Amino acid sequence: MIGKIIKWLFFAALSVAAATVLLAAGIVYTLDLDDAKTAQLGRFFATMRFIETQYVDEVDPAKLIDGAISGMVRSLGDPHSAYLDPPTYKKLKEHSEGTFGGIGVVMGFDEADVRVISVMEGTPGASAGLKAGDRILRVDGEATKGMEPELVAASIRGEAGTEVVLTIGRNGEADKDYSITRDHIHVKTVAGRMLENEPNIGYIRIVQFSENTGKEFKDALKSLKEQGMQGMILDLRANPGGLLTSCVEIAKEIVPAGLIVSVVERDGSKEEYYSEHAGDLLPMTVLIDENSASASEILAAALHDTNAATLVGKTSYGKGSVQVIMPIPGQDDAVKLTIARYYTPSGESIQGTGIRPDVEVNLPENATEDTQFLTAVAQIKTKLGLPAPQSMQQSIQ
Repeated sequence: MIGKIIKWLFFAALSVAAATVLLAAGIVYTLDLDDAKTAQLGRFFATMRFIETQYVDEVDPAKLIDGAISGMVRSLGDPHSAYLDPPTYKKLKEHSEGTFGGIGVVMGFDEADVRVISVMEGTPGASAGLKAGDRILRVDGEATKGMEPELVAASIRGEAGTEVVLTIGRNGEADKDYSITRDHIHVKTVAGRMLENEPNIGYIRIVQFSENTGKEFKDALKSLKEQGMQGMILDLRANPGGLLTSCVEIAKEIVPAGLIVSVVERDGSKEEYYSEHAGDLLPMTVLIDENSASASEILAAALHDTNAATLVGKTSYGKGSVQVIMPIPGQDDAVKLTIARYYTPSGESIQGTGIRPDVEVNLPENATEDTQFLTAVAQIKTKLGLPAPQSMQQSIQ
């Protein structure tokens, strides 16, 4: 009996090897692969054929390939590159091509949690009672742990008027389901005002970088200057980033003449963006935190490296890379892949490290006053030669 099994395994392995060689030979010829890549390809097909023919249960070849592609992308160790399976990719395409809504929250992702970073005023999320710091445990009953960020976001978004159920974890409370009706989210991305009791200081907050952010910022900046602004606080906390073009448009208004950011691809080719600002610039402090990412980090770094601003807060998120989505030919899935990195004017990459503030200030979760903001006020007053605040009781109105 043992002899028959050994003989059977021998002929099975031989047939697998023969089929693998023939298939691999055709691919090698078509793709003109070198010897090293040919050997690696042979390992792949040999393993696939062995699983297909010898695994105890019948296997779907497409599922094996999906898993192989997903594992291939994961092996890069890049949290911003991902395999988008057909359901995920379909949702992303639907949301970009149709008219869809959301609930009005900004999310942050790490290995352990999906967290609500901020909740936009006047949105379904705010009406439902969601709060910054909430953990999104499940979306319509499906656990978010281990789920790709794109799929989490795509699952929460959807056609306006439809409902999504989020299971929320909140410190000190039992997990709770929130039924939220999606709506069209129209968010003004820039807000500006003069500080009360500080007639020389203006405050501008940018919540993200979208198509209209550049114009909104210019309008806010012009208005505050007309009101007598002599120093400015720029708040980029919990800003997840967005369009590089909008970031550059704003940088040209407040960064001294020179390099803003470089985008460098694998082959060393470089695309550089410059400011040509020739006039005087206002003294400035910039607020950042651990959820300031991507375009917000680019703007903060450009202001810091050119000595145009003092950074206050916590070290930023550390997303300094560019991704593209490549549909897989002839299929319904795609790969999101990092293809370039951002470099600051000083030549530093912020990928994985973030930007360290000049003045580090913690903001406890249950803080009764915004110590980061108050520190920024003190920094600006020092720059303007004004007396430092006598107390830390001022808060954002």
